[in-house]
Amino acid sequence: MISPRLIEIAQCPDCGGPVSDSGDGVQCRNCGRTFSTAAGYLDLRPLEAFQEQTKYLDEALHADARHESIAPPLLGSKIRNDMLRVFLAPGPGDRVLDLGCGSGRTLAWNARSGASLTGIDIAPYFAPETVATFDVLLGDLRRLPIRNGAFGKAWSLDVLEHLSRPALLAMLKEANRVLADDGALFVYTHVRKNGWIARGTRLVNRFAAFCERLGLLDLGQERLRKSDHVNPLIDHDDLARVAAECGFRVERVTYYTPIVGAFVENVLVRIAERFLARRAAARTPGAVDATASVREARRSAQARVRRGGIVFRLVTAISWVMKLDLILFGRIQSGPFFARLRKIGPPPLA
Repeated sequence: MISPRLIEIAQCPDCGGPVSDSGDGVQCRNCGRTFSTAAGYLDLRPLEAFQEQTKYLDEALHADARHESIAPPLLGSKIRNDMLRVFLAPGPGDRVLDLGCGSGRTLAWNARSGASLTGIDIAPYFAPETVATFDVLLGDLRRLPIRNGAFGKAWSLDVLEHLSRPALLAMLKEANRVLADDGALFVYTHVRKNGWIARGTRLVNRFAAFCERLGLLDLGQERLRKSDHVNPLIDHDDLARVAAECGFRVERVTYYTPIVGAFVENVLVRIAERFLARRAAARTPGAVDATASVREARRSAQARVRRGGIVFRLVTAISWVMKLDLILFGRIQSGPFFARLRKIGPPPLA
């Protein structure tokens, strides 16, 4: 969707000039560059791409077709979205930006909040329902094609760990610029330094690896998704320093060490996924595309969840059990965390 409001707040990523609808696309009124709207979203990528690029641009990372449809928020996704609502509380009258929106699923999950929601991502793998329902931008987080102070709130989930130190600083400074005074940014990411509690997660992950060797599950796609984790933040003191350098202060933090969550998502869910993939492959004898089987398994699982019934209720119940990680360990400092950053002014001059 490309609403008049989106045109109003958008700007050229190259010269910073205002844009307007030219009939054949959106055109910068300053430098004259025309931006495509043919796909249903506004392509405002800079003319000259940054040398550092995310692996999420690779088609292989999207081979399992997670982006093709949006299922209800369950398991770890439910925990992240619930914490977003607690920390950011989007509501009527709020203008909120999703920085690194991916398929746009978090936009969809918060559609009923009454807030005006906009998403931006550098990779063009948006779900069709996202494009049809929300203002979506294709652009680089290090050079946001958005006017100063256009949003009161923003969130960024599972993004910061993919950025180098310079890219992280550039992204946060841009987030500061497009937020209004006293604006809030909610983030979910992690620092490199883990607390002792992370031993539990590592133990679960070793068990998952053992199960993979037995052929009970396949973690290949997850390894691929995490293969470009740079983890630029050293520890939580470093988080505070980076926030201050970019014009924010860390206002609230809850730690999230997924021990129960790791067992559910890295073992139980992967075993179920492996079972469904094998069953899908068995239905098409002679098929050699294992990725297609995984894709079909995911589609089948999502369809079951959408239908409700016992599968949906079971997964919902497991999602609530996974909240034990927050209840039991939320105050124990560790690597993964949820945080609300408050804008305190423009970034200090170097």
